[in-house]
Amino acid sequence: MVKLDLERLKAFREELRGRDRRDYIKVGMSTCGIAAGADKVYALLKEEIEKRGLAVSLEKCGCLGMCFAEPLVEVGMAGAPVVIYGRVDTSVAHRIIDEHLCCGRIVSDHVYELRRS
Repeated sequence: MVKLDLERLKAFREELRGRDRRDYIKVGMSTCGIAAGADKVYALLKEEIEKRGLAVSLEKCGCLGMCFAEPLVEVGMAGAPVVIYGRVDTSVAHRIIDEHLCCGRIVSDHVYELRRS
């Protein structure tokens, strides 16, 4: 194992930050998310991203901590706050694609958390 000095740790942190700046969507696919329809939301998002040729990575993740608001979808775009949307069904997923990803407007009536990236 290599011992990292402070300068190497700072460089590693910056490298990781650079990786995190790509646009992404994460769908909470824990048991409660799947029971609430996250699998349908994920399938729709995947289809729309491919159909439109959007440069965004789609990922499955575990619990996002708000089971009462499932299905949960996290959207991160460069230069914008990270948004966690709740109670996302297929119609809301369409709005996330149309409004947030394509136009840069947050779908405010489904925001459950907003944080700086």
